[in-house]
Amino acid sequence: MLKRLCRLLLTGALLAAVLSPATLQAQDGITVSKNTAVVGFPTSIGFSLAAASDSEITDIRLHYTTNRQSFAQVTSEVYIDFTRASSVDIYWTLDMARLGGLPTGITIDYWWTLANADGSRLQTEAIRINYDDNRYVWKSLIQGDITLYWYNGDQAFAGELMGATQAALVRLQKDTGAHLTQAIDLYIYASAEDLRASMINSSEWTGGVAFTRYNTISIGIASYNLAWGKRAIIHELAHMVTHQMTFNPYSTIPTWLNEGLSMYAEGDLDSVYRTALLRAIAGETLISVRGLSSPFSAFTTLSYQSYAQSYSLVSFLISEYSEDSMFQLLGTFKQGASYDDAFLSVYGFNLDDLNDLWRDYVSARDMYMNVTLISLIVLVTGGFIIAVFWLWWRPRRV
Repeated sequence: MLKRLCRLLLTGALLAAVLSPATLQAQDGITVSKNTAVVGFPTSIGFSLAAASDSEITDIRLHYTTNRQSFAQVTSEVYIDFTRASSVDIYWTLDMARLGGLPTGITIDYWWTLANADGSRLQTEAIRINYDDNRYVWKSLIQGDITLYWYNGDQAFAGELMGATQAALVRLQKDTGAHLTQAIDLYIYASAEDLRASMINSSEWTGGVAFTRYNTISIGIASYNLAWGKRAIIHELAHMVTHQMTFNPYSTIPTWLNEGLSMYAEGDLDSVYRTALLRAIAGETLISVRGLSSPFSAFTTLSYQSYAQSYSLVSFLISEYSEDSMFQLLGTFKQGASYDDAFLSVYGFNLDDLNDLWRDYVSARDMYMNVTLISLIVLVTGGFIIAVFWLWWRPRRV
């Protein structure tokens, strides 16, 4: 924890170190006199190298890795296009659009390999750079496994968000057994616009995103919109917890389970989603559980329905089959089980069986709600008629 806090305080010093020439390196006639990197968040990183050799330099490659969660060490290698000579001075830009963008707060290690016509080779020492959004002066608040960064708003603002975050973690563990297995960095931008400006090719509706492989969450929260911000944090945090609990090299979990757990963590279903669900039940247009296992539709109406059904499915499993079963399900997925195998192992039924059981469940609840509503209407209407009749019939005083 202390290490992450110090990283923020020493950002300026680290950046200065990266921009200054690296220690002179030489091997078998190849000498490196300049080795620098400049972070241009969020669009690029520029790498510079100057080297000389007793013979013509014939090959230069840049290698880099990120602190991305993975089951294997992945190193990217760039073949540098340059004019062969005994002395070279090159500049190469890593365009973040090629990677789809990277979140603030991560680290990148890079090094070079060079070869000359004599067959000599040199590999430079690895240099670590922080890929930080230095457009803002970030403040930090640490509690447990969460480090919250923000730049707009007072300490009370950050405290409220941290409180919602910690409460969400408690509820997730209580209701599903799911919990964080690694620390999380939470970046709070002052608006959705500021957030989108930190991303590559973001959608106009993006308000928050969980970079699950980097244990980082970024959300745009205005100080006047705390209620929405708390729900957004809880939603993305649940995605992070779910990812950590199920991450494996073989398979993923159904989309509806992933989104349903996040919706369930938020609390009661918003009216827009509840309406979408009731409309689908009444119109018999429910999407099958298998259909919900794939990415959701981009159409607004179907999207609302998909999220609402996902919430309902998770609520059904937790209320009817216990929190322990949900925890076991997540653990089974972490072992790499397929969708059907995971459900058969924990619940004794597959996705098609779940579809039937859940439809009977929501239909029964819908019928109960309709009967209750009709009874209430009858009672209110009857009472109104009685009241009107009494007012009309009662003797009038002279």
